[in-house]
Amino acid sequence: MKLIRSFRGIRPLAQLAAKVASHPYDVLNREEAYELAKDNAYSFLHINKPEVDMPAEVDVYDTSVYAKGRDNLDRFMREGTLKQDDKSTLYVYKQVMGDHQQIGLVAVASVDAYDHDLIKKHEFTRPVKEDDRVNHMDALDAQVGPVFLTYKAQAAIDSLIEQVIKDEPEYDFEADDATRHVFWVIRDEDLVSAIEDEVNALECLYVADGHHRSAAASRVKKMRQETNSNHTGEEPYNYFLTVLFPHNQMQILDYNRLVANLNGHSVNEFLGALAENFDIELVEGQAKPSKAREIGFYAGQQWYLLTANSNLLEKIDDNDPVASLDVSILQDFVFAPLLNIVDQRTDKNVDFVGGIRGLAELERRTADDEWQAVSALYPTSIESLMDIADAGEVMPPKSTWFEPKLKSGLVVHSLK
Repeated sequence: MKLIRSFRGIRPLAQLAAKVASHPYDVLNREEAYELAKDNAYSFLHINKPEVDMPAEVDVYDTSVYAKGRDNLDRFMREGTLKQDDKSTLYVYKQVMGDHQQIGLVAVASVDAYDHDLIKKHEFTRPVKEDDRVNHMDALDAQVGPVFLTYKAQAAIDSLIEQVIKDEPEYDFEADDATRHVFWVIRDEDLVSAIEDEVNALECLYVADGHHRSAAASRVKKMRQETNSNHTGEEPYNYFLTVLFPHNQMQILDYNRLVANLNGHSVNEFLGALAENFDIELVEGQAKPSKAREIGFYAGQQWYLLTANSNLLEKIDDNDPVASLDVSILQDFVFAPLLNIVDQRTDKNVDFVGGIRGLAELERRTADDEWQAVSALYPTSIESLMDIADAGEVMPPKSTWFEPKLKSGLVVHSLK
């Protein structure tokens, strides 16, 4: 079963790419998206967050919002802001953030491969968010946000990608996220075939980010197949838009936690309870973990570094890829027993902050007394993610924060 194939992408004109490219739909709230889109008629937010063009009282999940997204996509096509390529091809997408660089292959991935776990998952999806992506995808008749995939790095694929990036890129711009985005269209058909062959020889792919989009693509495929009496398996709805990066180029940042209260404990009482499983060091400045099994703890305007002690290490099963994660250790030995937080997905006593915002953001969030304490974690490794997916297990919520984020709008996959 093939994992990926080429496709006829819908892309912005080169001179408009920087104006079109937008943040992903799920990293901005409605107000933030509105502010970014209101003075930019070319912003892809008009398509992937069309609520920016609707009255504030209209619910973001209303059918009129999805219809507006379709209208905006059609308008972008009609006005020539976006144009579909004449031939099926693959694309290469490079991102540079500071000293970090990652180079991905843009392709469409097989829904059948996803359904048969050849494209492996590591997270549960939330029904409301999955339904939203199904409705958006179905209304637009297109996939407008790529799923972020990874694979175990292969020298042969790296070599082929290197051939592509020797040519002049189609787009090259620095965005408002201080990240440079460079995009190539592969026009050599033999090179396209060679890359497809190498990727399709891989044992599997892994969903890094985009579980709701990939799950939605699977549901839309089933919907379309059931209503198509001439279904062949080659229709565009059998595939979903992706960018694939080798695992050794992935950058995962910490994903940190805020808690609203310490479950009736004073800070000193809480530290005393932590001492059963952690060595506790008072830190001048910020306590940013430098390795696994370290947790930064902030409360009462003071940072502490928690390091797993011998008592805790004896309790951790290093052979269990989920239980041995720092996010699981925090849940099993701090949140559940001391704070009575059973499910981080639903408990209102916990919130999450991506590491891109830094520890200063965590301090700021505790300054107004809404949040009492902070847990700062060491980033989960990409190897842990793949081990968990290979084992058919699921990561705890908010275990990984990938940077840089993929821009939306640089290429669209039409389901027509």
